[in-house]
Amino acid sequence: MKRIFIIALSIIGFACEDQIFPELNTNDPYLVVDAWITNESEPQTITITRTQDYFDVNAPQGVTGAEVTITDDNGRVFQFLPGSIAGQYIWSPPDSTDRLGDPGTAFSLSISVGQTMIASNTVMGRVPEIDSVAFRFEPGDAFFPDAYFADFWARDPVGPGDAYWIKAWKNGEYLSKPGEISLAYDAGFTQGGNVDGLIFIQPIRDSINPFDQDENDEFLPPYEPGDSVYVEIHSISEDAFQFLNEVIIQTDREGGFGELFAEPLANVDSNMEIVGNTGEAVVIGFFNVAAVTGKGRRLDPNNLPGERE
Repeated sequence: MKRIFIIALSIIGFACEDQIFPELNTNDPYLVVDAWITNESEPQTITITRTQDYFDVNAPQGVTGAEVTITDDNGRVFQFLPGSIAGQYIWSPPDSTDRLGDPGTAFSLSISVGQTMIASNTVMGRVPEIDSVAFRFEPGDAFFPDAYFADFWARDPVGPGDAYWIKAWKNGEYLSKPGEISLAYDAGFTQGGNVDGLIFIQPIRDSINPFDQDENDEFLPPYEPGDSVYVEIHSISEDAFQFLNEVIIQTDREGGFGELFAEPLANVDSNMEIVGNTGEAVVIGFFNVAAVTGKGRRLDPNNLPGERE
């Protein structure tokens, strides 16, 4: 038994060190629709591209010549016109107060690419106001240095079924790593958590802290004096909540030996549908219209708030 164990370890050791260059099949490209837009009074962009081979290092190919419209349940049509970058289609509000409706509004997306018609539907969810953004100091220990941490305070509205995507920017830079995708269902992580109408639980409030390491793999403090943080809460549909959870599973992967037991890579679900006949066999991507609230703060060690209940 001992000999078998040693042989197994040897096999694992060699396998981890071998470098391989697999020949991957080339597939016909799929249409990809990135339609994550908001009801903010600013230009809204929908991007249409095509998938590419795994080892292709070029930027995705933008799809030109498409016709893109969104219609709300009041019959208003929003025309998205081609932008200066291939594949981008933009709707610009005619004045500083116009926007894509309010929470509860239903929207239908229609895209025509050549002879292919694509459709999708969504309803804008409600979103809570952010009461405040705060910093706190925590002394270090054997594993982490002295550090300032940020959190935000907001209360989920009464009534179950609200879903949110929490986004944060440190010093104007969006926290975009897979492990920094922060989602909430009501005031907790998942459906059925019995946290409706409450203040967001602490792990969600603390999700705006970036955790990076230096060249020696030592943890860096999330924030230092003078740093700023800006937080937004975006309402998302329940389908969008499931989609983003799948994105986390597919992208937030540590690699190494653990990948032998990880869920296989696969395209995540889409709420896009081809409704016309022709050319394109598959479309992937997602359509969501979010209501947004936001608030920011700069770290001043001499102006830290007291303890909150």
